[in-house]
Amino acid sequence: MSIGTPPPVHYAKSDDLNIAYQVADTNGPDLVYVSGWASHLDMMWQNTYQAPFLHRLSQFSRLITFDKRGVGLSDRVSISDLPTLEQRMDDVRAVLDAAGSTEAYLFGHSEGSVLSTLFAATYPKRTKGLMLYGAYATRVPQDDYPWAPSPSDRAEFFDQVLNHWPELSIESMAPSMVEDASFVEDFNRYLRSAASPAAAHALAVMNTEADIRSILPTVTVPTLIIHRIGDRDADIEGARYMAERIPDAHLVELEGEDHLPWTEDSESVLSEIEQFVTGTKPEREITRVLSTVLFTDIVDSTVQAVEMGDQEWRHLLDRHDAICRQQISHHRGRLIKATGDGILATFDGPARAIRCGQAIALAVRELGIEIRAGLHTGEIELRGEDIGGVAVHLASRVMGFAGSSQVVVSRTVKDLVAGSGLSFTTLGPQSLKGIPGTWELFIASG
Repeated sequence: MSIGTPPPVHYAKSDDLNIAYQVADTNGPDLVYVSGWASHLDMMWQNTYQAPFLHRLSQFSRLITFDKRGVGLSDRVSISDLPTLEQRMDDVRAVLDAAGSTEAYLFGHSEGSVLSTLFAATYPKRTKGLMLYGAYATRVPQDDYPWAPSPSDRAEFFDQVLNHWPELSIESMAPSMVEDASFVEDFNRYLRSAASPAAAHALAVMNTEADIRSILPTVTVPTLIIHRIGDRDADIEGARYMAERIPDAHLVELEGEDHLPWTEDSESVLSEIEQFVTGTKPEREITRVLSTVLFTDIVDSTVQAVEMGDQEWRHLLDRHDAICRQQISHHRGRLIKATGDGILATFDGPARAIRCGQAIALAVRELGIEIRAGLHTGEIELRGEDIGGVAVHLASRVMGFAGSSQVVVSRTVKDLVAGSGLSFTTLGPQSLKGIPGTWELFIASG
């Protein structure tokens, strides 16, 4: 395979969509490159700078590349039905399965770093290591994250994407290449092939809504963060913030200003990646993973049990449990256990967990009962078939604020379902029994 010749394109099924992927089938451990917000597989291998970068990755790994749903060679999606982070995780998993990969290194660039971090925390058994370049945790300024772009800066960027696509500011993406007319022309052609103006704009808005600050401490895989000190698109402080909160993460700060990894001394980036991937490390026992925890219980269950009597109540609970099992399976969750008058379940995606809770609430009404549900996304402890940890207690406490047929979620859950079409009504900051601090809770709908 020459540098300019792309590997064959294959398609993996994720839901009902076709996700385009390639495998540079060389020796070495599996490495999945998760690109920024817009990509095009064939065009990657025709770019004067990007093609050598990918070829170099493939020299020490079995390189797997893919186009996210909605861009490049993958199926397009409706602008009104853009993919969530949860669905994009599904796409990564589908590509891994189709490529015959059981465990891989993830290399996430820019927006791809958000997806890669969430995937690594959720699927540590399938993630051998996490590598991030030009990474950030959120695109919206927060009290503990003030260096994110201001709302006015993002609004200006959105306008530029919508009205001047694909002529993005090379000054921020790759300032070292401003005077290279050939590079600018190639980069614009690449972006134009990757997405339409409307799709690029909608994806940019969706990516701005994502916030992974709260899940950083739950990443348990070896992590390498590479960032150029003068990066004009993603402030170096964001990388430092992530490195401080991801356990044992290693941060490498490089000189330079480019947000693209394949320009401005790309060999420094590649050398760090190669050392990280080819080094040896002990086997890891996975005991903690990121998960969305769902608790439900039947409203006024004690009163109803007394009124109905033991036998009739037991029959009702059996029908309730059957509905719960069916909906949890349908939404790809895992039933941990029945709790007497409710259930405890986990999900690898928060949007599916919310919709499962809503579906259970709707279905059990036919039995003449109502449930309430609470959800939180956090790190759980795996204890055989059971689970434990603060996240479990949090979800239980969150449920206590739900009324009949309501699904109440923590702020963490809300932040992770940007673009899902779900809407939320705030309950404001709340104190949860036994949990330090206050927690902002929301009623989910839609």
